[in-house]
Amino acid sequence: MSKPTPSPVVPAQMELGSIFNFKCHPEIECFNECCKHADITLTPYDILNLSNHLKLSSGDFLKKHTVPFELDQSKMPGVKLKTQDKNPVCLFVDDKKGCSVYENRPTACRYYPLGVMAIKKADYNKDETNYSIIKEPHCMGHKENRKLSVAEYRKEQKTNTYDEYNRQFYQLILKKRSAGASIGRLPEMSLQLFFMACYDLDRFKSFIKSPAFVATYDLKPDYQDLIFKDKTALLNFSFRFLKQVLFGEMTIDLIKGAQEQRLKNRADIIKAKQEAEIYYHRQKEENLKRED
Repeated sequence: MSKPTPSPVVPAQMELGSIFNFKCHPEIECFNECCKHADITLTPYDILNLSNHLKLSSGDFLKKHTVPFELDQSKMPGVKLKTQDKNPVCLFVDDKKGCSVYENRPTACRYYPLGVMAIKKADYNKDETNYSIIKEPHCMGHKENRKLSVAEYRKEQKTNTYDEYNRQFYQLILKKRSAGASIGRLPEMSLQLFFMACYDLDRFKSFIKSPAFVATYDLKPDYQDLIFKDKTALLNFSFRFLKQVLFGEMTIDLIKGAQEQRLKNRADIIKAKQEAEIYYHRQKEENLKRED
């Protein structure tokens, strides 16, 4: 029986003021090696920036550069960066030039060799962020003579804006996990809605332009124009929308009477289906009597 591969994560919790030793640069012996061991989970903000950088729609980016996976046992949908078929080599790495999307590289790449985890403790209203150090055999950056704090590294890697949007995404995941049995496993339609609103923003934009959506949610014209023109504003809105439809938080105003009308329409549809089934069975019985 083979021994399990030891985790590269050093089991020590780090804070913003924690000091660690690290430097990565083109002249280092292991340059690009981390890109050849890629296992990158993408956040919605990562996808927004990468698709913009590559001038692709969110749908085309997802098809060309990602693979879906399940974030946890509740089957919450996640997205990973696609790698070469035979080896886990990032498709964006160039042996000589390095990362071809460096200015818009994903959050996980910005933070490396730091690991980031959002957690929500029992009986706490707010979630918190924990950091850890990752030491993999191929990485020589830990041997470089350079010390800095977690806060300094975050500033250097320009993670602030990423953290802002990622925090909202992680809050959705934590809400689902902390709710547990009270919500249960989300139905397939809700999981598809989560995927669209988080990862496929262009399709989500079409969705919120639909007559049914417009007739239900009360969006002020100026705000509506903003979310249709600015993808970061659209992403913020998608998080608000998911909090409302998945967890019942009233983050978006409803048009007066819209909810009642939706329930009435749903009841009318169910009633029509029932009447159609009754009619079908009656017709079938009458046909059998005629044949006799």
